[in-house]
Amino acid sequence: MKCSQLLEGLVYKCLQGELSSEVTAVVNDSRKLEPGCMFICIKGASFDGHTFAAEAAEKGASVLLVEEPVEVPENVTVIQVENTRYAMALVSAAWFGHPAEELTTIAVTGTKGKTTTTYMIRDLLEKAGHKTGVIGTIEVRIGEEHIPVNNTTPESYDIHSYFRQMVEAGCDTVVMEASSQGFKLDRTAGIEFDYGLFTNLSPDHIGPNEHENFEEYLSCKAMLFGQCKKGFANLDDEHFAEITKDAKCPVRTFGEDERADLRAGEIKLTRDTDFLGVDFNLSGTVEGKVSCGIPGTFNVHNALGAISIVLDMGMNLDDINEVLKTFTAKGRVQIIPTGYEYTLIVDYAHNAVALESILNTLRAYHPNRLISLFGCGGNRSKLRRFEMGEVSGKLADLTVITSDNPRFEEPQAIIDDILTGIQKTDGKYISIIDRREAISYVMHHAEPGDIVVLAGKGHETYQEIKGKKYHMSEEEIVQDVLDGKY
Repeated sequence: MKCSQLLEGLVYKCLQGELSSEVTAVVNDSRKLEPGCMFICIKGASFDGHTFAAEAAEKGASVLLVEEPVEVPENVTVIQVENTRYAMALVSAAWFGHPAEELTTIAVTGTKGKTTTTYMIRDLLEKAGHKTGVIGTIEVRIGEEHIPVNNTTPESYDIHSYFRQMVEAGCDTVVMEASSQGFKLDRTAGIEFDYGLFTNLSPDHIGPNEHENFEEYLSCKAMLFGQCKKGFANLDDEHFAEITKDAKCPVRTFGEDERADLRAGEIKLTRDTDFLGVDFNLSGTVEGKVSCGIPGTFNVHNALGAISIVLDMGMNLDDINEVLKTFTAKGRVQIIPTGYEYTLIVDYAHNAVALESILNTLRAYHPNRLISLFGCGGNRSKLRRFEMGEVSGKLADLTVITSDNPRFEEPQAIIDDILTGIQKTDGKYISIIDRREAISYVMHHAEPGDIVVLAGKGHETYQEIKGKKYHMSEEEIVQDVLDGKY
């Protein structure tokens, strides 16, 4: 492909060379340089791609995309743009033939609920006959292929690569989680989503390597409604007005508020041994009743968001109900049947806000006892450990403190920090360093009517210790305990 074709839609200046240069690959990682490639010089938090310009030229790059001039031989084309991250998004779309235009694209943003809502939409659309790809926190899913990911929203090049693979696999729709970092770093730049969905907003991801403050975090989330054709937003969220005030598309609403376009009412929690759910009535856009097979009133809003989109795409309420009654999201309030008279749940809650939310949610089901098992990640804020210990001590009848991903810290040192928080409360607790032993303990000591939540790992299938990831799946551990191996 010619350099000029990749630059369509960009404002740029050709510092040297020819726009007719042929490009054989688009690269932003110096380790992947190859003859004939376009090398995009990205300025990152700990590196600057411009420092590799000479190496790129030496290894045969035909074009360099830069923000500032670089010294390379005259036979190398150098294109200057204001922002190479933004440019990479548009170049990547062109490189893969603009695959987003061949798909119905759905983006979900918010602090909580993105993964659950994304998979709700995916399962609903599959029921309606749409072959639907997923890009999210857990994985990229293309047909039956499951690809592990490192970022909730991948780099722009990877997004368009996945889109192209989805088209070639026969997908007609993609639903993706759109993170604040994804918007901030222009990973989704240039994509006009067919649908944009906002779940909720609360303080998170504030720090040196993420967002400077809550205002920046909110403004990045709000970018979604500047690049989609139709928007749907949670009217009950306290930040609804701020998120939608600069929307460049029509925004329809959902919630319990009587002004919402799609409303939920008469919400009722439902429970059986291996089932926790929520029923509610719908009014507004559609009238009827919904039975949702995942627990908690907060999932009413996740369901409302998903329902809003699939209704707009032509799905009927009977089919919606058929899917939602048995819906489960891996690692998100996921019930694992044990055959015993207690309820066992795996959940990704790994900070105080999320742990408080899941424990309050489960407390509403009036368990005999609420048992909380969790640990905290190593090489992370100690404040998180104090807070999680205090939350669990206040809300759980029994807390089992164990390991999460200790990374380069000693597990006992992390547990000691959690103990600092829990000892501020009157909550009962024990500590068991080995997570497998801890899970075995709670399963062997659970009583009829108890609800046990294994918090922190969720969908993860590894434990990170001293820089190495070791396989560890909580679903497998539970099965091993049931099989008598622990």
